[in-house]
Amino acid sequence: MIKPTESELEILNILWNEGPSNVRTVNNIINQQKEVGYTTTLKLLQIMTQKGLVERDESARTHIYSAKVKAEDIQGEMLDKLLNTAFGGSASKLVLSALGSGKTSAKELEEIKALIQKLENDGHQ
Repeated sequence: MIKPTESELEILNILWNEGPSNVRTVNNIINQQKEVGYTTTLKLLQIMTQKGLVERDESARTHIYSAKVKAEDIQGEMLDKLLNTAFGGSASKLVLSALGSGKTSAKELEEIKALIQKLENDGHQ
């Protein structure tokens, strides 16, 4: 699988969240976080099309781009690499580090607790 750059990941996240979008929409969303020119966004989308990360619908005057890769596939691949390279393959070290960062919301903690309970219950059947 093709590994997206950080900028390409930003665009993929927009397309995963917003669905198929034109360059202007993608650029406007990026510009809510940082200043990026329209032509830069267009060029990135053209490169991503060549790499097979997105596909372009040219049937209308305004081209529409959509993600060609699934979020779960990219996230899984990136997580595996992070787990193996930064945490020596230890899922517990990764999770403890992530939770220890202090960036976990109360809602996320509840979801994590529910997942742990489900895993424990499934394992004891």
